[in-house]
Amino acid sequence: MFRNREIRWLLVVLITISTLGTFLSAIFVSYTAAWFALGVSLLLSATALVFTWWRYREIERLSGFLQQISSGDFQLDVRDNREGELSLLKTQIYKVTKMLSEHGALLTEDKGKLTNAISDISHQLKTPLTSMMVMADLLRDSQLDDAKRSEFIRNLHTQLERMDWLVASLLKLSKIDAGTIHFKQDRIPVSMLIEKAVEPLLIPMDIKMQELEIEGDQDAAFTGDLNWTTEALINILKNCVEHTGEEGKLTIRYSENALYTDIRIEDNGSGISRKDLPYIFKRFYKGENAGDDSVGIGLAMAYSIITSQSGDIEVASTPNEGTRFHIKFYKQVI
Repeated sequence: MFRNREIRWLLVVLITISTLGTFLSAIFVSYTAAWFALGVSLLLSATALVFTWWRYREIERLSGFLQQISSGDFQLDVRDNREGELSLLKTQIYKVTKMLSEHGALLTEDKGKLTNAISDISHQLKTPLTSMMVMADLLRDSQLDDAKRSEFIRNLHTQLERMDWLVASLLKLSKIDAGTIHFKQDRIPVSMLIEKAVEPLLIPMDIKMQELEIEGDQDAAFTGDLNWTTEALINILKNCVEHTGEEGKLTIRYSENALYTDIRIEDNGSGISRKDLPYIFKRFYKGENAGDDSVGIGLAMAYSIITSQSGDIEVASTPNEGTRFHIKFYKQVI
């Protein structure tokens, strides 16, 4: 404590005041008064030093707590129920400790997610790469007939398209997660959105002879980004088309009310099992009814795009009866 410059200056000031008080009492009052003044001065000085020593001890304890916290021990509780600056400081340290603990837990969770994502991406890329390497080796055979050569080239093209889609989708998801994408805030008619989202799926639906029914309020609209929202709906509709059999039916209904714009997409396909339902918006999750080419990223992207625009998406499904997606774009976030 006495190594502190401020404490040494405090002692000098106390000694000076005590000496001066004693000297003046002896001159202007009496020697008895001088001794009394000296005793009171010494008592006050001792009290100040004891109080300062106690505060230094508390600060030293807090310093020890901070060292433990910096070492990763976030379970310390330094709070007390007394009044005073030190108690307020202890409370603030406790709050910061809890915040650091929560941030540490989130970082650990994010690290685990990143590790899993890298593992999933590696797996997803490894499969088409292996297939392409095999086909590339086979194409080197000069004895290979033209029909097989054409088939392998088509397969190579298909695998390259799949890899391109996967990488592009992952880049889009990472940008959404990082918050680097700025969604436009345009007033978009829902009928225009539906028309644009349905267009690339008309041929697959025609091949499977599926029926499409669209019904809604032509004046319904929402505030958002047309291109990104179109991509979200394409992924949802693609999921419905893939899991609906031949001559199946897809229904799209939309409306607008005072609170939100409502879009409902429904099919009468194979449905989603109860155990898979809570996880279908998790990236890389593949349910028991997922196809061999499924990556498990389309619905995750749709979820990220919609929720990033003050929207919400819910799903309900009955196995062998169909699936219903309910999308809401809220007018104002409360």
